[in-house]
Amino acid sequence: MEPYHRLRRKEQEIRDSAELKAILAKTQFVTVAMCRNDEPYLVTLSHGFDDERNAIYFHCAFAGKKIDFLKSNNRVWGQAFIDRGYVQGKCDHLFTSVQFGGRVSFVTDAAEKRHALGVMIRQLENDPVRVMAAKVTDARVETTNIGRIDIEFMSGKRTEKNDGGDQ
Repeated sequence: MEPYHRLRRKEQEIRDSAELKAILAKTQFVTVAMCRNDEPYLVTLSHGFDDERNAIYFHCAFAGKKIDFLKSNNRVWGQAFIDRGYVQGKCDHLFTSVQFGGRVSFVTDAAEKRHALGVMIRQLENDPVRVMAAKVTDARVETTNIGRIDIEFMSGKRTEKNDGGDQ
């Protein structure tokens, strides 16, 4: 999966895949776009990034609009975003973002579900060991729907400081 356009401001491009992955592992939310029958749909998801599998895990209901869209077309495009604030008087905004494209599948294997829940909890919780012990039970694993985005493409952009130039 290739991007439609290359980044125009090359000095803002993040090229290091380790840095792109670190951003996905740091953020708490990703926004994911999907499409069905020429109708777009956008959702924001809490997630966990699995570096070894180059995948993003998320949990969701077993039925609903998101599921209907993904069953129709499992290709998605998403973004993780770190807001570094608006620069007053400069008409500029500082940020770091990662764009990614991939395909969604739903995890049915209990061992992978446990793994996915662990990935998400470790990324999102301050005390993951306690939360995992309390929440990752056989009953929870069985009744939780887990989606996995297998990442096929990543790119990133960073604006660290305002250079005063025309953006």
